[in-house]
Amino acid sequence: MVNLIGTYECKADAKGRLTLSSSLKKQLSPMLQEGFVLKRSVFQPCLELYPMSEWTLLMAKVNKLNRFVKKNNDFIRRFTAGVKTVELDGSGRLLIPKDLQNFAGISKNVVLSSALNIIEIWDKDKYEKAIDDATVDFADLAEDVMGNVTDADDELS
Repeated sequence: MVNLIGTYECKADAKGRLTLSSSLKKQLSPMLQEGFVLKRSVFQPCLELYPMSEWTLLMAKVNKLNRFVKKNNDFIRRFTAGVKTVELDGSGRLLIPKDLQNFAGISKNVVLSSALNIIEIWDKDKYEKAIDDATVDFADLAEDVMGNVTDADDELS
């Protein structure tokens, strides 16, 4: 399992290319050969960059859904809307396709934020607002999410 670390700022050029920091490129280097999947986030106005190995694991779960159940079919369609395979170019840049740039409101200043096994790609202003506008006190959220987890637990509850 991939475990990415860090938050990085960069700029998108006129074509929507992002130059990744050397620290982030170093973390992603074992995955460069396989490529990545870029998709819209379900819950936030940002994009999610999945290493191909992580995307394959996620798709194995999604593929278990019964496509003859309308809810499942609707979920799959929406979840995979706008999904693109992407690679870093020879200069270490990542091209964000125009439709995904528009979805996330990415124009110039960008934040790349690790979220365990993926990288979230945000417009900087939207990222700062999402962090600042937390409607729930983070201490309460942390207790609710992590408070009942013990070392013996295999998964978070």
